[in-house]
Amino acid sequence: MTITTVGIIGAGTMGNGIAQACAVSGINVVMVDVSDAAVQKGVATVAGSLDRLIKKEKITAADKDAALSRIKGSTSYDDLKAAQIVIEAATENYELKLKILKQVDALVAPEVILASNTSSISITKLAAATGRADRFIGMHFFNPVPMMALVEIIRGLQTSDATHGAVKQLAERLGKSPITVKNAPGFVVNRILVPMINEAFFVLAEGLATPEDIDAGMKLGCNQPIGPLALADMVGLDVCLAVMDVYLAEFGDSKYRACPLLREMVAAGRLGRKTGRGVYQY
Repeated sequence: MTITTVGIIGAGTMGNGIAQACAVSGINVVMVDVSDAAVQKGVATVAGSLDRLIKKEKITAADKDAALSRIKGSTSYDDLKAAQIVIEAATENYELKLKILKQVDALVAPEVILASNTSSISITKLAAATGRADRFIGMHFFNPVPMMALVEIIRGLQTSDATHGAVKQLAERLGKSPITVKNAPGFVVNRILVPMINEAFFVLAEGLATPEDIDAGMKLGCNQPIGPLALADMVGLDVCLAVMDVYLAEFGDSKYRACPLLREMVAAGRLGRKTGRGVYQY
C-alpha cells in the first residue's frame, strides 16, 4: 500500500505533531478536530514550530510554506475518506477513543488502516470493536513528535503482517526509528520508564538523597538527559500514578505498587509543571 494521505483525529499536542512530521516528509494530511478553533490552533502550532526550525536553519521558508500547504484542517470526518491510514490521537480515554474509532470504521473504505496513538490502551481490545481488526494497529509517538525519533508500533493479536509492514514503512518515511511491540500494558518504553520513576519516589520518600541529587545521579551515572523526578513533573504526577495503577490491576504484581508519596502528592494537587508545583516548584 502506498500512503499519500494520512488522516489525523485530534489537533492537540500529539495530533499536530504527527501532522507536522507527515507534512514535512511530503505526505498530505487531513487533521480533524471538534471545532474550527481547535483545528486552527493546531495548524498555528505547526506554523510556530516550523518558524523555530527556520531560525535554526534546518528548513527554509519555502519548506515551511510547502509543509503547511499539505495540511488540510477540518471538523468533518467525511474528509478522512481521502486517507489511506487514519491515526486517532485523541485524549487517553478508552471510551472516547472507542467512540471515535467506531465512527471512522463505519465511514472509511475497507482497505484503510486504522491506528491509535495510545500509550496504554489495549490495541487488541480496540481492534476487536472495529470491523477491520486485521487492519488495526498502534502507533505510539513520543512528545514532542517532530523531535523524538521513536515510534512504538504495537501489534494487536489480530494485526496482519501487511498492516504492520505498511505502518513501519510510513514511520520510516517520517524519519522515525520504529520498534515493534506486542500488545501489553505500557508496551515497552512506559513499562520500563514509569516503574523507574515510581522507584525514584520511593528513594525520595526514604530520604536517601535530595530530589536534585537523585536526578543528578541518574543523569550523570546513567547518561539520561533528564532525571526521573524532573521527568515525572514534566509528564504529570497524576499520569504516572494512573499508569502504575493500571499495571497493578492488569498484572496483579505488587512490584507495580505506586509509591505512597507519589499518591500523596497527587492528592495534594502537586502534579508537576502543569500546576506549578510537583517535586520541584515552577
